[in-house]
Amino acid sequence: MILRYAAFDVNREGGNPAGVVLDAEALDADRMLAIAAEVGYSETAFLVPAPDGYAVRYFSPLAEVPFCGHATIASAVALADRDGVGDLLFTTKAGPVQVATQLTDGRVTATLTTVPPTVTPAEDADVLLALNALRWLVGELDPTLPPAVANAGAAHLVLAAATRERLADLDYDYDALGALMADRGWTTVQLVWRAGPAEFQSRNPFPPGGVREDPATGAAAGAFGAYLRERGLVTPPARVILHQGVDLGQPCRLVVDIPPGATAGIRVTGTAVRLP
Repeated sequence: MILRYAAFDVNREGGNPAGVVLDAEALDADRMLAIAAEVGYSETAFLVPAPDGYAVRYFSPLAEVPFCGHATIASAVALADRDGVGDLLFTTKAGPVQVATQLTDGRVTATLTTVPPTVTPAEDADVLLALNALRWLVGELDPTLPPAVANAGAAHLVLAAATRERLADLDYDYDALGALMADRGWTTVQLVWRAGPAEFQSRNPFPPGGVREDPATGAAAGAFGAYLRERGLVTPPARVILHQGVDLGQPCRLVVDIPPGATAGIRVTGTAVRLP
């Protein structure tokens, strides 16, 4: 049975749809990919019960991805709806991911803790190629948030716009950016604009998955939390809020908690609402 949930919704509106298959024991990778293509969302999660939790695989309509945050939140809420809230362990291609569900103000919220993250400076040549594909100029970047590649289960190029207007005007070369991302192994490009000391607007092109833009990206949110910590842009423990999907008319809210410690996993929290 294929369930459909919108993760990181705002008061049951918006959110990023994900497919969820809670009992996928009989499915091989080819069938999972075919189902993900049929569902048509940016990702579908396939869960197989294991002694210590669930083995989870994530597929976009075009390929398997090592980790997907919004499909993890959707899966955790689906499990809570079926079995009740509690702690879970998801074994993913990126590594073990702890997930906790709880009732908050009458709704199930889910918190994932990423694998130990890494952050590395972005190569200047790669940044220029990405900017050309995005049709952005170097001068339109925020110099206080330098480009980097952050990975908390999947790799993301982080680029910060200097203005909200630059972030809002996203008209990029799909084929060129997709080819660059596929070659470099980037799952999405994490485009951000700092709206306040602990608040960001975010957009995430996702051409390697066959999606022009992801409305909410939990994996990138976790990676971005690691980026902020590694660059000394927050003082842990810290909480930041990411607003994503606004420019798509699918508002999403991602709560990112950043603990101290260079390799400590980042916690990403959100809700999910079941779709028809």
